[in-house]
Amino acid sequence: MIIENLIHGKFIERPNRFIVIFEIENGSTEIAHLRDPGRLKELLIPGVKLLIRKALPNPKRKTKYDVIAVFNQNIWVLINSGFHSDIADELIKSGLIREISEYSIQKREYTYGKSRIDFILTKQDKIKMLLEVKGCTLVEDGIAKFPDAPTLRGKKHLEELTHSLDHGFNAVVLFLIIKDDVLEFTPNKAMDPDFSETLIEAYEKGVLIIAYSFKNIYKNDSLHIEPFKRINIKLDL
Repeated sequence: MIIENLIHGKFIERPNRFIVIFEIENGSTEIAHLRDPGRLKELLIPGVKLLIRKALPNPKRKTKYDVIAVFNQNIWVLINSGFHSDIADELIKSGLIREISEYSIQKREYTYGKSRIDFILTKQDKIKMLLEVKGCTLVEDGIAKFPDAPTLRGKKHLEELTHSLDHGFNAVVLFLIIKDDVLEFTPNKAMDPDFSETLIEAYEKGVLIIAYSFKNIYKNDSLHIEPFKRINIKLDL
């Protein structure tokens, strides 16, 4: 995936979950929309470099810009969840993940139960699989952890996926770790024990858990996001 037409900014503060105040290259102060529900405390440090993109004109918007990525430990980290589905789409179609390599995408944003699941896949037009995508930015000592903030919505998704197994579906949770300095993935029990325990229960009942890391390469005012490697899952809490 390539995200184009980016400009540089410097992070000043985050007054709420959805707004970032930043300094643009000409020295003026602007506000941008942040599309990431996480806390991002280890990433959004005053003075850190940002990649920003100007938003399309929309009279309903309060901001003219979107935050795309932050520079952390000498690499760019995507912090815009609006791209997660497109990244997953490319990864699914690449065939890199052996468990789903024979599946094709039937539909994005599929309603199951009371939740909207990111993808429904099909295999030979008969076998169906629900696939939910989660973006992970928190990495500590090479260990990727999700979530970095409590998520009732994420727990509900896991429950729906587990429920779907009893109704003829296969199911998978795909964690996208948009960094390449990762050794393994584990649920963040200290932050959200309910989500973590529900993830383990889902796995024990047959929901696949897959984590993949990505390289982020910035060049020519564009961020190139490329699959890097599959990450080992550690669930013994």
